[in-house]
Amino acid sequence: MKASDNTSHTPSGCLICGAPLVYTRQMEPVECVLCHGHFLSNARCENGHYICDSCHEKDALQVIYSFCLHTKQKNPVSIMQELIRFPQIHMHGPEHHVLVGSALLAACKNCGAGFELEPALLAMRERGSQVPGGICGQWGSCGAGISAGITVSILTEATPLSGREWGLANQMTARCLSAIGAIGGPRCCKRDSFLSILAAVDFVREQLGVEMERTAPLCSYSGQNNQCIGRRCPFSAANRIKPRVAFVCVHNSCRSQMAEALGRKLAGDVFESWSAGTETKPQINQDAVRLMKQVHGVDMEEGQYSKLLSELPPVDIVVTMGCNVQCPTLPCVHREDWGLDDPSGKDDAAFLATMAKIEEKVLDLKRRIHAGELG
Repeated sequence: MKASDNTSHTPSGCLICGAPLVYTRQMEPVECVLCHGHFLSNARCENGHYICDSCHEKDALQVIYSFCLHTKQKNPVSIMQELIRFPQIHMHGPEHHVLVGSALLAACKNCGAGFELEPALLAMRERGSQVPGGICGQWGSCGAGISAGITVSILTEATPLSGREWGLANQMTARCLSAIGAIGGPRCCKRDSFLSILAAVDFVREQLGVEMERTAPLCSYSGQNNQCIGRRCPFSAANRIKPRVAFVCVHNSCRSQMAEALGRKLAGDVFESWSAGTETKPQINQDAVRLMKQVHGVDMEEGQYSKLLSELPPVDIVVTMGCNVQCPTLPCVHREDWGLDDPSGKDDAAFLATMAKIEEKVLDLKRRIHAGELG
């Protein structure tokens, strides 16, 4: 199961009409516009629409269960990032009360924890779906934090009569709620879920000895959240300094120059693009210059030139193009090789094929950096 990269999520208002949600102080009789069931609730939209929790999360719970049952990822943040790209996962909603714990259970299992994943995910689905939406403000207990507590309860097989296990489950929830409360409101189900997962990764390592992978995410949902708190959010892109990426090949005249140009055009909002080589050429490959102008409208000779590694500023990420270039004197926090054939001296078709591969890889690098997958 894979989410579409072009997923569009419902904004943070009413799922029926998009109007803002309103909350009353007292529970009032309401009718779900989808299943026509009658409930007591303090939430509806300004136009009177109400959707019950079961209808809101119905399709999402199956997506969460199926994805977590089959994923091999060891990072629960990455699992959540994959899940929230599915259109069934709304901007806000009680499905997050199952999502957090399911992502944690899947990552724990993939990191060697000794339990059966399928019954654990079913237990998480059954328990988490009983946690009502909106209780973060009404009860002072965010469902995302409770979901992390449920995770520890499942892992330790805690019951109301347990000793240490009972304590650990409650400590887990408390640690999540402390992290969530310290940021303040209004609520954001994405922010509070990420906070809970990160708190759980540390807690499970400390108390249960399971070492899950851990990365801090970069939010891409602020435009869909009418109550986004901006720079107060620890995951806000506005608080991040853009990393520098160096594209490196031997002569810095063709592939690395195209990568720098496409990085500036397609990913300049996420990272800075530079290029260099162990040797230089008098000019950038003229076929590359011509075709980049034709296809992308970019003149690489305006502001780009062939340069040595020693001319680069400090960089965070090094990408070699595939020519076995060695750059041990270029320190970085992440290094990868793209394995691209050099089209120099070949026909336009070869250049265009390489250019297309570079574009694809630049966009994938942008996504991974934006998601916090590279540390």
